[in-house]
Amino acid sequence: MIILENVPMCEHTSFKVGGPAKYFIKTESVDDIKEAIAFANEHTLPSYILGKGTNLLVSDRGYNGVIIQLGKFFSEITNLGNGKICVKGATPLARLARYTINEGLAGIHKLAGIPGSLGGAIFMNAGAYGQDVSQTCVEVESINSAGNLHTRAAADCKFAYRHSIFQELAASVTSAESAETILSATFQLTPAIELGKTVKDIENEMQECMTKRRNSQPLSMPNAGSTFKRLDAGAAETPTQIAPGYYIEQAGLKGYRIGGAEVSRVHANFIVNVGGATAADIKTLSEYVQNAVAQKFGIQLKREIILLGKF
Repeated sequence: MIILENVPMCEHTSFKVGGPAKYFIKTESVDDIKEAIAFANEHTLPSYILGKGTNLLVSDRGYNGVIIQLGKFFSEITNLGNGKICVKGATPLARLARYTINEGLAGIHKLAGIPGSLGGAIFMNAGAYGQDVSQTCVEVESINSAGNLHTRAAADCKFAYRHSIFQELAASVTSAESAETILSATFQLTPAIELGKTVKDIENEMQECMTKRRNSQPLSMPNAGSTFKRLDAGAAETPTQIAPGYYIEQAGLKGYRIGGAEVSRVHANFIVNVGGATAADIKTLSEYVQNAVAQKFGIQLKREIILLGKF
């Protein structure tokens, strides 16, 4: 376990902004995580588990706590046979998708373009192009801030659109032991041949999704993916979801800028760092967008990105 001090979080987030973390601990085992959690508790500091930092906005003032980063030990995939795989929390989704394609397994391959890790994907129930992690997840193993291990069946993870029980636990103020770190997840995938497809077919599906992403998202500029969650609409028995980008664009906000933060000209539901942006710029711009859409359409957009530290 390596303990660093005053580590700039701009080096560890996809927005490329954020002040220093008081402590930054790199872990390579479950015991390391337990020690890191104990370190935070001993110093009466909050802790945050960092994946790839692709859905995270850290305050310019930094984080007065302990950032715990999962190392290479937590970036492994094990084939359990019969379409079942176990994936550790720091595994990049791109590598996971490629692995499943190479194994001829369908169910996660369309998530290849999401620039995050498995732990973050479980936390947010990440998804794209009709697939999300909850559809094939069987169980999740986690560790809480007291160092206790938990294994939950997918049915107990409270998966919903961009939601899981792990968000509820992280937000809980009733117990110091509530927040949990996702160590691994097990998935039940389907052999492509059982779907009447070849490995080349699911490879092509993945490449098609990647092409759509490249053509419709501002991948050349620092960003944290979708800024706002999709909106629920329609009757309860036939729900639909509406993309926030439609309302943002109709409000005339494409290209709107505050400091170095801009509503993307490519995709209105992305805020990008066009150069020199601060976390305050990005947060202020997201709030401006929320207010503008609320005033014009009477709709309240909910942020998908996670804020960390004091703003």
